[in-house]
Formats: sequence, C-alpha cells, structure tokens
Amino acid sequence: MSDKSSIEWTEATWNPVTGCDRVSVGCDHCYAMVLAKRLKLMGTAKYQRDGDPRTSGPGFGVTIHPDALDVPRRWRAPRVVFVNSMSDLFHAKVPVGFIRDVFDVMRETPQHTYQVLTKRSLRLKRLAGGLEWPANVWMGVSVETTDNLDRVDHLREVPAAVRFLSCEPLLGPLEGLKLDGIGWVIAGGESGAGHRWMDPEWVREIRDTCRDAEVPFFFKQWGGRTPKALGRELDGRVWDGMPTPIA
Repeated sequence: MSDKSSIEWTEATWNPVTGCDRVSVGCDHCYAMVLAKRLKLMGTAKYQRDGDPRTSGPGFGVTIHPDALDVPRRWRAPRVVFVNSMSDLFHAKVPVGFIRDVFDVMRETPQHTYQVLTKRSLRLKRLAGGLEWPANVWMGVSVETTDNLDRVDHLREVPAAVRFLSCEPLLGPLEGLKLDGIGWVIAGGESGAGHRWMDPEWVREIRDTCRDAEVPFFFKQWGGRTPKALGRELDGRVWDGMPTPIA
C-alpha cells in the first residue's frame, strides 16, 4: 500500500498493525475491512490472516508488522501521518511491548506529526501512563453517537500534546458533548454501499460547540455512496480547522 493518503485531514498512512474487530455501530460498514478483503485476494502479504467472521473478515485478522516500524525513518520530508488506518493500535491483541515500539519510532522521528485514533479508549487510558508521549503525537478517539461519549472522558486523562475527536461516521446527535481538554474535532458522514444518513443539524451542533469552546473544527465530508460525491461544504464554506498542541 502507498503511504500517501486521500484522507483530507492527513498526508500519509503508516500501518505497523493491520486488522481489527467490530466494537460499536460505527464499525458496521468499515472501509478497512472491505479493503482488507480485496488486498487478501490480490495476494498482499500484510492481509493474509483472516479475522473472526463474527466481528472481522478475510485478511483482517489483527497482525503486527515489526518490519514496518522503520518506514517513517526512511521518509525524507516531514509528513502528517495517520497511524494504523487499517487497524487500532490499542486493540487488545496488540502487545503492550509493540505499542511501545511504535511510540519509540514516533519519538525518534520528531520531523513527522503522528495522528493515532482508537475506539479502545479504556485500554488507551489504562496504558497511557506507561507510555512516553512526545509532542509530535496527537491522540484521538472515535465518537459516533452519544453512547460513545465515555471515550472522550477517557481521552482527557491521556497526556498527549493534542487530544482530538473523530465524529465519523456521525450517526446521531452528540448531546452533552463537552470539549474541555480537547484540541480538535473532525466530523463527517458515512460513505460507501449501505451508508447511513447524517442530519445536517447534528454537524451544526458540533461545529457550534467547537466555536463556543474555541476548538478547531474540521468537516470531512457529507458521505454518500462515494466519499466525495456530496462535497465538504457546510453552510456555504469548507471547515478546515487544524489544532495546535495543548500543554
């Protein structure tokens, strides 16, 4: 896979871990699971382990790739890097020692900015105190519905330079969302076959909460069958807010 990314809020991807399992409704139409099945059929080496068919799929069994750890060291120009776009670094099947290895690489390549995103916020919270958190690591959690707001509370306890939320796919209003200790919010609708509808008012409420809290807001997409079909404008403009580190 190319390290370059078409994801609007990053520049590159780095996958020292691949594979995952469903944990919440936001996983139901996982793009990574669909892509892993295709990559398995293509014979791509990193996607040959199948996951549990009840929660995962072909080519999507959790697999660590020690040989991928050195990849960022070979990049000459600084990049903004989404870590594990094809997995979750804090999945229970990822050994703590390997998580530390990933953090070592991020600390030793300060020219890059790393964006780590998880749905396993409780494990993140429990492990955070045993990890070294360099200033170039941004840590985020996925928040698709109000049922996931506890992930935000867990994230607040993590000593990352930037703590961020990915409200994508946004599947309902996030009533009661509080942004104290949060430095960035991404929101977006679901794309692909069977995509679920997103009410514009849900997005506006998040945007307005960000505005009131003076937190940068990034609107990624409306979603639809193809990711870019409906564009990125909200109320006549593109919202491309990006964070600055918080102490």
